[in-house]
Amino acid sequence: MGAVNSALVKIFNILFLPFARLNPWWGMIFVSLLTGLFMLSIFKRFSNQRAIRRTKDRIKAHLLEFRLYKDSPSATGRAFGLVLLQNLRYLSLTLKPLVVMIIPLVLILAQLNVRFGYRPLPTGETAILKVKTKPGVELLAAEISIGSPEGFLVETPPLRIEEEHEIDWRIRAASPGRHDVTIRMGDATISKSLDVGTSSLNTLSPRRPGGGFFDVLLNPAEKPLPRRSRAAGVEVVYPVSRLSLFGLPIHWLLAFFVLSLAFGLGLKGLFKVEI
Repeated sequence: MGAVNSALVKIFNILFLPFARLNPWWGMIFVSLLTGLFMLSIFKRFSNQRAIRRTKDRIKAHLLEFRLYKDSPSATGRAFGLVLLQNLRYLSLTLKPLVVMIIPLVLILAQLNVRFGYRPLPTGETAILKVKTKPGVELLAAEISIGSPEGFLVETPPLRIEEEHEIDWRIRAASPGRHDVTIRMGDATISKSLDVGTSSLNTLSPRRPGGGFFDVLLNPAEKPLPRRSRAAGVEVVYPVSRLSLFGLPIHWLLAFFVLSLAFGLGLKGLFKVEI
């Protein structure tokens, strides 16, 4: 999974390169267009287009029957039942391509989240740095510290939350750039990236994952921690980012789904895809 994430990060970095200095909406529109086209190709490839077309025609015919015989309870009841039956058939025909879409869609969403979901820390802003430890680590007795910080200041001693298997620090951004936070746990060291004042379309990693499959899948921007590490994940609590639409804050996920759906529906006729 780590190799897949690394390849996808490079691909998406290339895709977003022309939009690095533009409003984030341009990057969102572009990737939504590509996603809409990609999903159309999957739907066409893995669905029975002829059966979908026949089923939709039958639904239309039964709806027309429902209107023509509205004065006949038996006829309208029969037409209503057939409409429901054909709708169930339509859903069954779309199930296969929708299932196939899930995996690439999750990978795309994970890539977009590390670009649109959070914003870097401005100089002078504070954030919480969290280290999650694996079960069995004696948290109160563990030797753990942040070594030689550059680009940020450590403002508090470690706060150990035994019930959560978590150690927290408050840090303050001091200089722009991408910095490495080095954390010493006994004789071992681990690192975590910290972004200060960089572009919002750069890959920003809120969490360096442990070895769990879903943890790695949903946090693609950094390599997973070594398997032998006593840490289960390292996280910087970045501020949440929003796209601005006429002054209104819009979550990137809403913008992505609306735009992708609009592009898909708008281009289905051009590419002769029956949905």
